[in-house]
Amino acid sequence: MGCNDFSKKFEDFEGWEKTSDGRDAFAKLFKFSDFKQAFSFMTCVALKAEQTNHHPEWENVYNKVNITLTTHDVGGISKLDYDLAIFADACSKNFN
Repeated sequence: MGCNDFSKKFEDFEGWEKTSDGRDAFAKLFKFSDFKQAFSFMTCVALKAEQTNHHPEWENVYNKVNITLTTHDVGGISKLDYDLAIFADACSKNFN
């Protein structure tokens, strides 16, 4: 499956949007009840990212975590991004 195929799959995920910076990348803003919940979510995703050696671009401001996924080595979306998006969506349900 090529990069383009995984980009199309992202369109089925709720809240994930193609970035407007011209890259083949998708981003999602996760909102939580407070900083502790947001940071706990980030820790959960960080452990998975480290396990798969695929690290997201992200930022955290208080109760919000913005995640951008792309695979720099292939110049776009890969199975690693797709899998991490599924994991992040599932993980986010454990916090709030």
